[in-house]
Amino acid sequence: MVIPAGVEVKVESGKVRVKGPKGSNEFPVRSDIKVSTDGKLVTVERVGEARETRAMHGTMRALIASMVEGVTKGFQKELEVVGVGWNAAVAGRKVVLSVGFCQPVEIVLPEGVNAACPTNTLIVLTGYDKQKVGMTASRIRSSRKPEPYKGKGVRYKGEYVRLKAGKSFGS
Repeated sequence: MVIPAGVEVKVESGKVRVKGPKGSNEFPVRSDIKVSTDGKLVTVERVGEARETRAMHGTMRALIASMVEGVTKGFQKELEVVGVGWNAAVAGRKVVLSVGFCQPVEIVLPEGVNAACPTNTLIVLTGYDKQKVGMTASRIRSSRKPEPYKGKGVRYKGEYVRLKAGKSFGS
């Protein structure tokens, strides 16, 4: 994999460290995978041919590629709040959701993840670590998952919620 300009990749003491304009990230390297760099290129090689080693070879390559993409471009997740009178706001390092409970739900953002609410029903999460952005989005969504009868709840932007038919009383 080619290292873009402005990104620094180091392999030391069993960890891969990636540093770029948006931040820095690190990940431990397995003992059966060999990662090396020559300044412009990162090479991921297997030490053995065990099934698990072959599987982790591709996984390690993908994780390093995600770290490089994160420190250059960053990652973004968008969530929608659907429901009458339901909204979201950002207060410091917290996302505050008013989603039908008697108290607002406050979710603290981890280090490296930022949030913005361009409208009161849209939450935009950004960050350089793909896993942290995804986990934060998942935690926000799990505060009030979309329900299947009216579709109210917090959902990913573009997520399709299949609605069930309600009970109908015959005569």
